[in-house]
Amino acid sequence: MSDERPQKPLPEEQLSRETTSLEKAPSVSSGPGASAAPVAPALRASDADRERVVERLRDAVAEGRLDMEEFQERLEAAYASRTYAELEPLTRDLPAVGGVPAGAPAAAAGPGQEQAAWPERIGGAGTSSTAVAVMSGFQRKGQWTVPARFNAVAFWGGGDLDLREASFSQREVVITCIAVMGGIQITVPPGVEVDVRGIGVMGAFDQRGNPGPLQPGAPRVVVTGFAMWGGVEIRVKPLKSDRENKPRRRKEL
Repeated sequence: MSDERPQKPLPEEQLSRETTSLEKAPSVSSGPGASAAPVAPALRASDADRERVVERLRDAVAEGRLDMEEFQERLEAAYASRTYAELEPLTRDLPAVGGVPAGAPAAAAGPGQEQAAWPERIGGAGTSSTAVAVMSGFQRKGQWTVPARFNAVAFWGGGDLDLREASFSQREVVITCIAVMGGIQITVPPGVEVDVRGIGVMGAFDQRGNPGPLQPGAPRVVVTGFAMWGGVEIRVKPLKSDRENKPRRRKEL
């Protein structure tokens, strides 16, 4: 028998062999029998999804959050987007509708506001989209559905839009008012966000009343247009039934 014994590999040789074996070894799954999870395909965006992003970008311009150059760049990117992943970065740095950052806690409803049931009152087709008063008047009140775009014109006349019992076709509606030597009054319930953007020339767009804390899920009403020798007045006013319930609650307490 030979006395020769196999020599131990030098440290450098051992390290080289271990590295080579690791490179050739197959990858090990995280668990027994586990296989690599397939990558989910990117979800396709619809035309409605793109329009919602474009509408938010338009609001951001009106609010002064974006300049026209940024708006044009994002507008082109929105219409060219094919997936949600491409749309999401376009509004990532913008607050959600109503100026509240996404993920912020919703404001608590005040007394008499818990019966608003806003999710049930948003959606559906608008009852009418135009109201015109020429040396006369118009009125929309009670249970009706406000469309996404509503046009109101008062010329030597007056109009009354009462939204306290109305439903809304969308979460945000725009009411465009033209008042020439006439007046238009818009009444909204407490808890609804109102954004007044109209221009008055020897006239005015006047908002009266405190809307109070915004209700979760409440719509946003944008009032815009033009008033000349006339006015558009936005009032915040609860329903008569809500006012009658307040004294009773105080007595019960």
